[in-house]
Amino acid sequence: MSDRSRTYLKDLRTGQLAEASLIDGVSRDEIERSESLWRPILLESLEIRQRSGIAKGSWPEHSHWDWRKKHAATEGLIAYRMFGVECEGDMQGLMLVSTAGHPCRIAEQRGKEQVYIDFVASAPWNSRELVDSPRYGLVGRVLIATAVQLSLAEGFRGRVGLHSLPQSETFYATNCGMTDLGKDTKKEGLRYFETTPAQAAAFLR
Repeated sequence: MSDRSRTYLKDLRTGQLAEASLIDGVSRDEIERSESLWRPILLESLEIRQRSGIAKGSWPEHSHWDWRKKHAATEGLIAYRMFGVECEGDMQGLMLVSTAGHPCRIAEQRGKEQVYIDFVASAPWNSRELVDSPRYGLVGRVLIATAVQLSLAEGFRGRVGLHSLPQSETFYATNCGMTDLGKDTKKEGLRYFETTPAQAAAFLR
């Protein structure tokens, strides 16, 4: 059963804040509907880029993710939570996190429990890489803040960790203020980021 709470996104078409719903426990039906809306836009945009000769390295690196498979693989597992942000009746972003099995790596908190973000993405119509006029901003910040709040609720003091796709590294380092612990050779060479309690508090402020 899912829980809904109020949050806000920025409507990039008007510059105003728009009321949205944060969903804790995204359902299979909601995932199916989201994929049915997201996938055609992703495929069309990628085909256009391919025909135009745009380098593949500039395409969204999460474009191959299948959220239906991710939901099916973790449904019913107590350590996993799937969150979504819904606005105007459509899912604007999704995030899958786990609350066990990913101990901290920063020296001063090494081995402590944290919330690990397995996957997080915004809807394709919010991406400047895919559309000329994105609909909503702040989706990523809302979802990262949700992970921090979950960490606080679990008694982890806001500690959050994740492996970043290269295109998102600046967002986590600069916008979220996370610590960059370098490339992880055991995770496809992706850079690993983590927050301390102080960084988490600063981000929420």
